[in-house]
Amino acid sequence: MKIDIKELREKIAQLYPKRDRGDLTEKVFQKEVTLQTVALYRAIVTERIAEGETIECEHHTIWTHFRLMSSILRETAQQAISLFLTNRRLYRLQSTIMPDQPPTADSLDNTSVDEISFDRIHSLKKKRQIRVGEMLVGAGFCGIALIFYNWLEITGPVLVGLGTLGVLHGLILPTRWIEVVTVDSSPAINPILIYAIRKKSAKKLVRGLREKLRNSCPR
Repeated sequence: MKIDIKELREKIAQLYPKRDRGDLTEKVFQKEVTLQTVALYRAIVTERIAEGETIECEHHTIWTHFRLMSSILRETAQQAISLFLTNRRLYRLQSTIMPDQPPTADSLDNTSVDEISFDRIHSLKKKRQIRVGEMLVGAGFCGIALIFYNWLEITGPVLVGLGTLGVLHGLILPTRWIEVVTVDSSPAINPILIYAIRKKSAKKLVRGLREKLRNSCPR
């Protein structure tokens, strides 16, 4: 059944005045925006798939936060990344999420859709990066506690503890992701990256993608 994209956009837009009037709590509002936005992204991709092609699994993230619509409506613009694995290829939808602007999945929020067939995928490469920003914040807490030690007799040790935990967390638990390496990869090509790989949806997508690559014809 064909999904009406215009209707989905209208449903999302109608949620904002309902929240402003108090008809929806912030929690319910964000939950509804999440569900409707994911449905909109899915409808956009569904319009592009060929006859006989079906979506088998999907994975949605907000870049840097790794949780779709998790209080981001009160923050600065961030990038939503939705991955859809079909029986023929992998789709990536990228869109900019603005704090008080209803998602439209078009040129207004810089939405783009890329696709890559299985015969173009060379491998899946695991990557990792130490959380430098988190470590710097933790080090900053420790520095403040040491500099103002005489004035922070009670809160000083707490800041040192939090700062130390921040540094250790950033060092011991680095950010991990998977890069989809293509046969024609080059620095000019924006690679497809799978973030939040500990999430159930990411594991399912990666598992399905690896199975597709094993069953595909030799390249």
